[in-house]
Amino acid sequence: MAKVKIVTDSNSGITQAEAEKLGISVIPMPFLIDGEEFFEDINLTQEQFYAHLQNEANVSTSQPAVGSVTDVWDALLKEEGSEIVHIPMSSGLSESCHTAEGLAKDYGGRVQVVNNQRISVTQKQSVYDAVQLAAQGRTAAEIKDYLLKTKFDSSIYISLDTLKYLKKGGRLTPAAALIGTILKIKPVLQIQGEKLDAFQKVHTLRKAKDVMIAAMKRDFETRFKELWARGEMQLSVAHTQNDAEAAIFVEEIKAAFPDVPIAFVDPLSLSVSCHIGPGALAIASARIIK
Repeated sequence: MAKVKIVTDSNSGITQAEAEKLGISVIPMPFLIDGEEFFEDINLTQEQFYAHLQNEANVSTSQPAVGSVTDVWDALLKEEGSEIVHIPMSSGLSESCHTAEGLAKDYGGRVQVVNNQRISVTQKQSVYDAVQLAAQGRTAAEIKDYLLKTKFDSSIYISLDTLKYLKKGGRLTPAAALIGTILKIKPVLQIQGEKLDAFQKVHTLRKAKDVMIAAMKRDFETRFKELWARGEMQLSVAHTQNDAEAAIFVEEIKAAFPDVPIAFVDPLSLSVSCHIGPGALAIASARIIK
């Protein structure tokens, strides 16, 4: 029986310490801050990242160097009969997934790259699923098949506190950002697959939370109706430097979904945070293995 190793990146929200406990490998995502390279959870903490953002530093994301990926793979594959399931962030948000797919072609099928359009807590759930399936004796190819089959059994809604970073990243025109700021617009965005898309515009955090909970209820009553009925869905909360509001949101979600477990309450991936800034709040759902 092949020994399956699980690899992901730090966009999953899994820290190096948590990875060690899970027995998996997490490749840190690189950032350029005023021209200097940093690596998430290695020499760049969440607190340091937001300090740079708020000090108007020039912050940009990058994908891991080819060598940093293949070095991890090569080390894990030294064990005879071993295979790898590599779960990167969504290909719609980064080229790192396509790069990994290209690299895997040189490994004779021993590395299975999973392009299942996940990010943050939903990507994290994919990793937990892979760990569970590997423990059950599934092969890397079988685990990849499951993760691809269930890739759209997830949903994320994100409320932004500011339009500043969407403008800075070129995802919003200066005029639209100015109008949004004047009108105190707090957009709610969604991830229902590959990309981050607009969902609804509101003016207060209270309204944003109501909109996100209502949207998730619609998902549970439509897309996830059968999974919900079988107890195969869970919820999570993610945020950007917003611990207090995240804790409040958890209680509101528990009241709205009393029969659905809350799996994770995590900071959002820094690669996403770079474009949406601090103060964001998100509700996410994902299918679980029963």
